[in-house]
Amino acid sequence: MENEADPAAAIRRLVRWAITPPQSYAVYFLALVLVAGLSFYAGSLAPKKPSGLGPPPVSAPRN
Repeated sequence: MENEADPAAAIRRLVRWAITPPQSYAVYFLALVLVAGLSFYAGSLAPKKPSGLGPPPVSAPRN
């Protein structure tokens, strides 16, 4: 008999449930929204400004 308290069996049941057609559309949509949201969040973060480095170096001498 299969042990129902086994964590691997629970994960297998969840995956089997998630890949059936009605639920798979919802799982795909949820993953798409999650990736889009994280991409938007990562793109909206301000870059860290360096501190204490002084003025930027001059690339060409002035004439």
